Amino acid sequence: MLRDWNCLSDDTQISLSREALAKAASTIAHQAEILALEMENGHLADYGGPNALRLLAAVVRTTGHDHLTPMGQA
Repeated sequence: MLRDWNCLSDDTQISLSREALAKAASTIAHQAEILALEMENGHLADYGGPNALRLLAAVVRTTGHDHLTPMGQA
């Protein structure tokens, strides 16, 4: 895998890395939403968790894309 990765152009590596980060942020936000629903439905103890998880999901969705822009050169 590493050998294949190094054969890719810098632009392709950056593009794939951005896609992976966006997918990771989306997955985290989605899992936070699911966990919040589980708490609301009484399947897990709720100590204010649903609101905190929704806040986490919103923060990941909102700020995740801002940090995906390149800051230097790869």
